[in-house]
Amino acid sequence: MFTVTPSASQEILAAAARSNAAGMALRVAARQVADGSIEYGMGFDEPRDGDMPLQVHGVDLLIAPPSQPILQAVVLDFVEMGPGNFSFIFVPEDAAAEPPAKTCGSGGCSGCSA
Repeated sequence: MFTVTPSASQEILAAAARSNAAGMALRVAARQVADGSIEYGMGFDEPRDGDMPLQVHGVDLLIAPPSQPILQAVVLDFVEMGPGNFSFIFVPEDAAAEPPAKTCGSGGCSGCSA
């Protein structure tokens, strides 16, 4: 099951408040690219047909059907990557000891960078 750490939940709620998205759900998405890696993304959105709704630590989440199997065993965290540099990261549970391949910036939960 997709999970969110308390620190990520806290930052998501803060980002929603900063961007006037309070009360909106966070859509989380993932897709496998040609080289076999996984790209992750997230942004505030409205529910759509087929979405899997979740609520974790007070955050409403939406996951579309194509992303559901990919996100099955992934943890979303918010960590300090370097002094004063915080970022959202997606960590597959089976690769918890490895650094994440893709990270999401903290500027409002709108997308990912490699």
